[in-house]
Amino acid sequence: MIALTGNSSVVGQDQRIGLELARDQFKDEEPKVRLLLEDGGSDEQTATNAFRALIHGGAVALIGPSLSQQAFAVNPLADRAGVPVVGPSNTAVGIPEIGDFVARVSAPVSLVAPLSIQAALKQNPAIKRAAVFFSHDDAYSTSESKIFQQALVARGLQPITVQRTNVSDTDFQNQVTATLRLKPDLIVISALPNDGGNLVRQIRELGYGGLIVVGNGMNTPNIYPICQKYCDGLLIAQAYSAEARSASNEAFLAAYRKARGGAIPPQFTAQSYTAYQVVVEALRKLHADLPAGQILSALPTRELRQRLNAAILGGSYDTPLGPIRFTPEGEVIQNNFYVAQVRMNPDGRSGRFQLLP
Repeated sequence: MIALTGNSSVVGQDQRIGLELARDQFKDEEPKVRLLLEDGGSDEQTATNAFRALIHGGAVALIGPSLSQQAFAVNPLADRAGVPVVGPSNTAVGIPEIGDFVARVSAPVSLVAPLSIQAALKQNPAIKRAAVFFSHDDAYSTSESKIFQQALVARGLQPITVQRTNVSDTDFQNQVTATLRLKPDLIVISALPNDGGNLVRQIRELGYGGLIVVGNGMNTPNIYPICQKYCDGLLIAQAYSAEARSASNEAFLAAYRKARGGAIPPQFTAQSYTAYQVVVEALRKLHADLPAGQILSALPTRELRQRLNAAILGGSYDTPLGPIRFTPEGEVIQNNFYVAQVRMNPDGRSGRFQLLP
């Protein structure tokens, strides 16, 4: 259940590709798994309706939703029903703690976000004045912004201003103008692709030439048509690298490039692929452990969901993100993280995430 409509559909587009690639990659595995895509929209009510439909429809596991804001609303429904949830892109603090049936393959912002602050200071050690923007009506953005601000303070950079925006905003002229009067050396943004991309564009149009750090919500090439040439130079921490060498990532890369004309897969696609892989491999283990002659589909749905949840949390997985496993609470344990800088092409509408050393 991902965001196929609404202002976060640019994230859902990446995730849909990953889920469909994983479906095709693992289609010959036993037991057979059916992928049913439901639109969770970009709001809590649409996500709630979709989760309820899937739960009552007998789904043995749920992948989604796209947003942490939605996860806080819908994951309790799945937890109460005893349906395992694997979050592909829910990075806000507190997601795994929602319940025993909630896990995520998306590393928390507390681990990832500070890396981009560190990279900015490495590029410009003279940074003294940092400004912060965040979407205060979005759980992910609020959570990540707190981590960013803590990382700044830990490095002696008390923010000179903290600007609150809304996910639905398109005009940031007043906030940007007020911020630039304070002469920041660094601007840090926690936002989703549409509002974040528009914010970056307006910051550059109004004359800011310094470094900009953006958060995980903008970790998609779908920002390129939004901020266009002004995306160039953005710093962003990532939980996936196409350059990582492993059998799982090589298989994922080959499938993605074949499907997308040789393009490089973004993080949201790799994470949704990983979420599907985790569910399939856990089901495979359950299937292998059954007594001869028994099949998983013969188990009562409630029992199958419970067994699957235990298998998910107890497994270790070689994924495009690298080796991962879970804490008993459902938090992902992942070792490899990266920082990239956006490099736009001359057309101003396409580009790439260039990994930094």
